[in-house]
Amino acid sequence: MLRRLAVTSAASLAALGAAAPAAGAAAGPLPVPIPLLSRSDTLTITVERSGNPAADGTFRLECGPERATGTHPRAQRACARLEELSKGGRDPFAPLPEDRVCTQQYGGPATARVEGTWHGRPVDARFSRADGCEIARWENLRPVLPMTRS
Repeated sequence: MLRRLAVTSAASLAALGAAAPAAGAAAGPLPVPIPLLSRSDTLTITVERSGNPAADGTFRLECGPERATGTHPRAQRACARLEELSKGGRDPFAPLPEDRVCTQQYGGPATARVEGTWHGRPVDARFSRADGCEIARWENLRPVLPMTRS
């Protein structure tokens, strides 16, 4: 009796396994999700005390597959720079490692905050020019962040 149950179960599983690929083939390939094809990322960039009155304020930057829009003064170039910095899955907004040794030079009182989404991930990053590492981090993100005057 036990052997008959095992043979019947195995036969049933084999029949189901053979039917599953046929059902999947009849349905055709899985569709590509539309959001991946038309992804759009929106960032809000707030700059203060840059020494450049035109650069201070809050700007919106929207980067899409075929366009760059928003109130950012250099939207197209800013989106292109972010794409360049994101190659290989890198995070252009990553904070500095805590154990990093930095020169103790002061680059001025400018600060910036970037919030929103980039490549579908949330962003909440802060920037300053408090030391050599932070200055380099700021400069690396130009023209997303503006040129400053110390």
